[in-house]
Amino acid sequence: MDSEFSLVRVAAPIREQVADAIREQIINRRLAPGDRLIERELCEMTGASRASVREALRQLETEGLVTAIPQRGMAVTDLSLSDALDIYAVRAVVEGLLAGTFAVIATEEQRARLFEVADRLAQAQDAMTVLRVKRELYNILFEGARNTVAVQFLNSLQTRVSIMRVKSVSAPGRPLASIREVAQLVEAIRTRDAEAASAAAQFHVRQAARALELVLAMERNGDGEGVQSAEEGRLAAELPE
Repeated sequence: MDSEFSLVRVAAPIREQVADAIREQIINRRLAPGDRLIERELCEMTGASRASVREALRQLETEGLVTAIPQRGMAVTDLSLSDALDIYAVRAVVEGLLAGTFAVIATEEQRARLFEVADRLAQAQDAMTVLRVKRELYNILFEGARNTVAVQFLNSLQTRVSIMRVKSVSAPGRPLASIREVAQLVEAIRTRDAEAASAAAQFHVRQAARALELVLAMERNGDGEGVQSAEEGRLAAELPE
């Protein structure tokens, strides 16, 4: 944690600012799984009161990002592989729902935007570009599906699994495979095939889960750490891989 952690005074309640600041540190891996969250240090770094910090930590606990540990206080949640795979399984269903809905009800303007972004994704030459363009594409997909409840629920899942997602996108060959999978999804949307769009979206998430298992196995065997730059990690954490 560093000076970037300090709060910017805006209209949002202090509790929300503190929660946003801690959440960002967790997603960017400046606060790693298992790290203790000491109230005094958080107060000093954010300039917030202890009461605001406690409220923020309780909020993050409901999101699954921090965990209360007996005799130790709060710590960054160390998500197990089993929990992560459960989240991916739920994500597959929700994203399948949104993709199928988009295929049917998206406006012509939204479809045109999606296809334009998909064309740019197909031309992407590096992982950074892939991550940025995929984020644009999924933002349009979620917007066009017009299911606020599903999107909010999905966002909460993505926050919990963000650290694992950073690992999944580092699997060998994953960026190119990801582009091909998204192309299948877009083609189903192009033909307004809701069933195929849903299946493609679910397949994409399941493949991401398999990539995660591969990377973790490689790390256990000492075959690689799947290390990404801080910027790549930040981008990976912001989109559904």
